[in-house]
Amino acid sequence: MDKPIIIAYYLPQYHPFPENDKWWGKGFTEWTNVGNAKPLFKGHYQPKVPKDLGYYDLRLPETRQQQVELAREAGISGFCYWHYWFGNGRQLMNEIIDDVIASGTPDFPFCFGWANESWKAKQWNKNSKNDILLMEQVYGGEQDYLQHFEYALKAFKDPRYIKIDNKPVFLIYKPHNLPPDFIPYWNDLAQKHGFDGIYFVSRILSGESYEDLISCGFDMVTCERIMDGYKKNKNIFKKIFIRLYSKIRNIHIAISYKTSMDYFTVEDIDSREDFAPALIPNWDHSPRSKEMAYAITDPDPSLFYQHAVRVLNIVKQKKNQMVFLKSWNEWGEGNYMEPDLKYGKGYITALRKAIEKVYNL
Repeated sequence: MDKPIIIAYYLPQYHPFPENDKWWGKGFTEWTNVGNAKPLFKGHYQPKVPKDLGYYDLRLPETRQQQVELAREAGISGFCYWHYWFGNGRQLMNEIIDDVIASGTPDFPFCFGWANESWKAKQWNKNSKNDILLMEQVYGGEQDYLQHFEYALKAFKDPRYIKIDNKPVFLIYKPHNLPPDFIPYWNDLAQKHGFDGIYFVSRILSGESYEDLISCGFDMVTCERIMDGYKKNKNIFKKIFIRLYSKIRNIHIAISYKTSMDYFTVEDIDSREDFAPALIPNWDHSPRSKEMAYAITDPDPSLFYQHAVRVLNIVKQKKNQMVFLKSWNEWGEGNYMEPDLKYGKGYITALRKAIEKVYNL
């Protein structure tokens, strides 16, 4: 294989919709949090301001086409659109992908990632544990599974939809929440519609065992080890320093990208054929959670390049060279590849150069 399969998580937000108007106020989008972000300590890069695409509205086909052009420039193979099916036909933020399927544009591979969890209004105050339930995730049995499949089937049949061995790729965000009869039911339905089943990908948390998920019918597992730089740092003095550093900066946890990146990859796990490693350009949750955030400080395209080279050198040795990139456009989590005012297209260029180096392109 002459290059990896890099699939970037894609948030189909950034446009007003009725539920957001009701919960957060008329016209609210993720840009509201992004634009209102404040620096919490000296040198804290906030707010993060989009450059080439500006504060875009994803309802515009022109914007989606520009995103694809940038993704191709980076060497990204396709988008994993987050898909919000709450059960019994209830969805959120499906208008964008519905239009992508109906219009046939942009001409760029994609798959679904089912964000199968309830939506809550997070109470970020450290003394509060009472999140407000906005939309509950339920599993309604076979009738619900069938309705869900029939919706997804329109995407599966799209020639742009990413497939492995004639199986549409379908990622599950919370695999342990999934009823045990879901995977066999969907595999059976897929086979009745000319596929060889569904290529189920499980996203797990760091430290979770994944072998049980493979035995339950998942074909692939992936994991982003964003917080491992803090959680698994065995140097007690460094861990104390991180806590003091964070406290001085009035933020829950602040840790440098240079320290974190050493923990993003675990070679003996990421090299397995049924495991897809992750690429992580940056992370800063403070636009949403403010002082209660976990922030990876001082990210830089040159450091991301080093991380990407390490990941790609691992997957180059594998038959299935799938990689998940977290993320294309999660601006509210400070987790994106799109150009901003500080780095421009730095992350896009860094990934392209890493691919060219590892694959001698």
